[in-house]
Amino acid sequence: MRILGVDHIVITTDKPEACIAFYTETLDMKLGSESDRIVFYFGNQKINVHRRKAEFLPAAKNPTVGSVDLCLIAEDSIEEIRTELKNKGAVLETGIVSRTGAKGKMTSIYLRDPDGNLIEIGVYPKG
Repeated sequence: MRILGVDHIVITTDKPEACIAFYTETLDMKLGSESDRIVFYFGNQKINVHRRKAEFLPAAKNPTVGSVDLCLIAEDSIEEIRTELKNKGAVLETGIVSRTGAKGKMTSIYLRDPDGNLIEIGVYPKG
């Protein structure tokens, strides 16, 4: 077996309307639905949303609202992303920081979704 990448993740929310607003308006993801499930599409991936613990089975053993720490990769400059997020009223957890991702050094900025999940947006250097 050779794992190629991440297809989707699942988060749990107890604030579905605020969750939808954050992922669609703040992070510009596309909203969809599958089997009465909230779904956010971005790139070739998606985020499935459970509105209660273990809404669909099988599920994580201990699904908890606000337990995800997720890194998203973006193509714009991190400065442009910071400005865009501030213009949208997002509360940032950090300024721009240096990190190491799966492909090496990157710059990142952190914020939280309405459930408290930590969302990192990272940018790899061009070249």
